[in-house]
Amino acid sequence: MELVNLTRRTEIGSNSYWLSIGGKNLILDAGLHPKLEGLAATPDFSPVPEGKVDAIFITHAHQDHVGGLPVLTRREPQARVFMTEQTARIADVMLHNSVNVMVRQREDDGITEYPLFTHRGVEFCSHAWHTRPVRKRCNLLGEASDDDAEVTFEFFDAGHILGSAGILFRYKGRTIFYTGDVNFENQTLMKGAAFPEEGVDVLIMETTRGDSPVETGFSRANEEERLARGIRRAFESGGSVTIPVFALGKTQELLAMLWKMRIHGILAHVPIYIGGLSTKITGIYDAFASSSIRSHPELQLLQEMAPYVLSGNEVNTIAPRKKCIFALSSGMMTEHTLSNIFCKKVLGDANQSLFFVGYSDPESPAGRIRRAPQDEPVILEKGTAPIPLRCHIEEFQFSAHASREPLLNYALMLKPAKVVLVHGDRPAVDWFQLALYKHLPKTEIIVPDPGKKVGL
Repeated sequence: MELVNLTRRTEIGSNSYWLSIGGKNLILDAGLHPKLEGLAATPDFSPVPEGKVDAIFITHAHQDHVGGLPVLTRREPQARVFMTEQTARIADVMLHNSVNVMVRQREDDGITEYPLFTHRGVEFCSHAWHTRPVRKRCNLLGEASDDDAEVTFEFFDAGHILGSAGILFRYKGRTIFYTGDVNFENQTLMKGAAFPEEGVDVLIMETTRGDSPVETGFSRANEEERLARGIRRAFESGGSVTIPVFALGKTQELLAMLWKMRIHGILAHVPIYIGGLSTKITGIYDAFASSSIRSHPELQLLQEMAPYVLSGNEVNTIAPRKKCIFALSSGMMTEHTLSNIFCKKVLGDANQSLFFVGYSDPESPAGRIRRAPQDEPVILEKGTAPIPLRCHIEEFQFSAHASREPLLNYALMLKPAKVVLVHGDRPAVDWFQLALYKHLPKTEIIVPDPGKKVGL
């Protein structure tokens, strides 16, 4: 059993890993780097013998895990691609949207390598997709199997977003578990992960929040109450609230929070604006409401919250009206996205409020705003004039990733022979490495260098 890290650096980027087990070549995830462009944003598949991949596994539909899949399946057309049904539905929408974004970037920014794939390429890619439910053990043909003489896999609910899964591989009495992105705690909509609690020899574990300790006394319930108070204050001052959100995951969690506030009488029914991609994804969440592991399975978000849908053209003309909530993607306010365009009208207005509810890369427009003091000019888009920061800023913590303490406790409970640390920036990986050295002295802790084989 061997593993090769196909990401180009030790960081949260174009997540992809080559796992060799029982003579079979498996690829775990195939993402696109959120901060890089062109082919540099894809994983480095060159260490993998071309045409020799037996199966590809996608843990969930965020772009840093699925965005490079059409590139990989074009290279490996013989490989079956396994994911949950929910992930397949969302991935289809996300990948087609990615084509549109790349075409625009080619036109606007002159990135000649774009698009990396076309709409037809996404359709070709999807022909290799095979969906499997959680807790069903299958072989690499996708057939139900508990034969220990062949490589098998089993999905486990990861609690991160709709359809997210960890994967347990078994072969001749040995087991490898890949967490993907995981959240052990209940969110407002998604319930926490239900992972194996014993019998794991090798744990391949995400480390996203390794450099972020949980504040004393923090709870999601308290954070929801703080968000409700912030919205009420913003409305009482005569303004609106703009919340940059990711179209997948964060939008649906926010809508669920606003629904809870409304039914508990904490917040009146107010106009909510979201974008077109967010609407498509929310429709999928609604379609799987009663057949997924989630809270409030009866809740149909689009029906109950009835959000207004803003197009790219409309966002240029609409004003930040009083007592409204604008939950617009992207969460990092990337250039040309709805949140970036709309916030040009909000940033310099002292009557408006801008709330951040998740992670922002420090170099993104959202990251620059969060670091800026009041009245400092902020550049939202290259080539445009800076805007003085005068709106009211508040930050909230609603991460869909497990805090570092529950992740550490999970590893301590399993006591695997080896732990492989992935999906984290260097400080996050370092924290887990030191903590695991201390608490699991008999366990080998591995931080896989990109492109190099690691024996498991």
